Amino acid sequence: MLYIKRYRISILFHIGTDVIFMRYSLGIDAGGTYTDAIIVENSDGSIVEFNKSLTTYPDMTVGIKNALESIDTEHLKQVSLVSVSTTLATNTVLEKTGDPVGLILVGDHPSNNYPALDILETSGGHDNNGEEIENLNFDEITEFVNNVKTKVSAFAVSSYFSIRNPEHELKIKELIESRTGMPVVCGHNLSQDIGVYERAVTATLNAKLIPIIRQFIESTIQVIKEKDINARMLMLKCDGSVISIQDALDKPIETIFSGPAASLIGASYLTRLDTCTVIDVGGTSTDVSLIKNGVPELSETGAIVGGWKTRVRATVMETSAMGGDSHIWIQDKKLNIGPNKVIPLCYAATKYKNLLDKLKRDEIVSRRTLDENIQPTKYFIRTEKKHGHLTKSEEKLLKVIDYEDPRSFADLSRLMVKPPATQIMNSLIKKRLVQCIGFTPTDALHVLGDYKKWNVEASLIGSKKLGKLNKFQAYEFCKEVKQMFTINMAYRLITFMLPMLPREGIHEMIKNNSDVKFKLDVPVVLLGGPVSAYRDGLDKLIDADIRVPEFASVGNAAGALFGNGIKRLEMMIIPESINKPDKNYLLFSQDGRYKIEDYYQALEFAKEHGKKLVTNHMLACGFNKSDIEIKVNEKKVIPQNWHNPPVETHLVILGVAIQKKGTHDKYMKNNSSISVGDTF
Repeated sequence: MLYIKRYRISILFHIGTDVIFMRYSLGIDAGGTYTDAIIVENSDGSIVEFNKSLTTYPDMTVGIKNALESIDTEHLKQVSLVSVSTTLATNTVLEKTGDPVGLILVGDHPSNNYPALDILETSGGHDNNGEEIENLNFDEITEFVNNVKTKVSAFAVSSYFSIRNPEHELKIKELIESRTGMPVVCGHNLSQDIGVYERAVTATLNAKLIPIIRQFIESTIQVIKEKDINARMLMLKCDGSVISIQDALDKPIETIFSGPAASLIGASYLTRLDTCTVIDVGGTSTDVSLIKNGVPELSETGAIVGGWKTRVRATVMETSAMGGDSHIWIQDKKLNIGPNKVIPLCYAATKYKNLLDKLKRDEIVSRRTLDENIQPTKYFIRTEKKHGHLTKSEEKLLKVIDYEDPRSFADLSRLMVKPPATQIMNSLIKKRLVQCIGFTPTDALHVLGDYKKWNVEASLIGSKKLGKLNKFQAYEFCKEVKQMFTINMAYRLITFMLPMLPREGIHEMIKNNSDVKFKLDVPVVLLGGPVSAYRDGLDKLIDADIRVPEFASVGNAAGALFGNGIKRLEMMIIPESINKPDKNYLLFSQDGRYKIEDYYQALEFAKEHGKKLVTNHMLACGFNKSDIEIKVNEKKVIPQNWHNPPVETHLVILGVAIQKKGTHDKYMKNNSSISVGDTF
């Protein structure tokens, strides 16, 4: 039986009087394009079987179910652990397709840009000691909530110095939940670092991601139930550790780079390399990151996601919005790749019966009118997603976009009598109500013969149309696309490894100087899709040990299984008054502010309370208490000639639970690179 309460999974392994021996673990990775599944033997870590399927929107259960469809049901019945990772959160921020959020800024906040359109700046907040500066204006907050609740999917609340006292954030959260029942994200729950702007941004992005992560988790749970899998379920975080499903729902921002973290752990697992750089080529983006001595390199100050500075300690990475499904388009005789993704022509031609005929007969587009939406190879299709608040212009355009019949910009212009506004189309795309079809690097590989999974004819027609705009033959055009993609991989790798060098110079050297090569002593592992198609080209651009491991196409799903349980908790103790430093102390923790008379009592309470919080978190993730190791690090600020307890005491309580890993010699007999052809 599978019991679910607030998405925590309990397991019963008994049927009748017999005990089932659970032999396997299941890893699932949902990317923007593909959903991968992998079965691993618990005893020795060997890969038993794997499968890939297309990620499906808006019903993600279909893609997850398809990924598990070819997996032996006997293996699934003996799965004891399901661990998942995803790039959906990352892609949502990069593509600016997250759900709208109502942001409430309490107290003094900088007048910077925020990732929300509906923003209220209101009175309130606390000082450095957690004392209230100004009362909350509940009437103003209530009016704002009532005005925007039909336009947003969640709320974010960030109060000045909420890390010292979260009282105002919690009161506003209670108000919103009682009036709307909608999700509310508080800044103090996400970061204990000083940085009011970054904390507000982190809370807003977190709120924007709640719907997509909730949908992924709910879809996964549904499929697991349908497949009669009795197992505990974890999710990989952006730092390579794992969290419970409930934590993932509460703090989806911490999964923002779980895909890259999974690729690092998966690459290390598949190659048996403790130290390597990884180039992970997905459908939406190409990510470069580093694992050193078996540990992913993490940002010290917080990850930058889609240009937004956050307080999330995530894998350090170099990312570009150039993936296998990036849109290739022409404007002013310039070839552009990305940043937006589309459905490749080769795949769309197998899904939509009218597309190939449309490609053959559609008129050539004038060069003067070309932009990202007006292309001879771009089409629009309606998704199944239900729409919320739309403008009249959006409603009018959406009515002429069909679910099954892809339509070009010219088609839509004829149906509407006049061309639709590009900004209206972009708005519908960002809201995931409209999906685009176009030429992609995957289409280029189909024409070149590097990869032939779907309709080659559609790719060929597309390459002829786009090539003609730049006076290229189809084959030459596709070689140019492949070369641009390979140069981008090399460029992102070198700028990641050598951040101190000017980026323009690096790009120029890689692109135009065939006599000079950058040399890397760290092995480079390629993961994802048909990455072997780019290996030879990459080898010509850089001097490095480049490896394409077996199972490279499902490396992230493997990585999802082997993250460790890590919980980091920060606390701080200061005297309530610097003029009376020998008594009355304030303890700041993620669950609130405490006043304790004696310093040493405060210190002891902080340690014990912190250990309890960390242990409870680990147990909720399903780790055994005997596997949990907790360390407490203290950092004290004591001025010279100071004879009282410390002015500040910073505590970091770190809990680590190591997942049991077997060896994998069954598939990895040596450290040499294994090049595979069709590993999609």
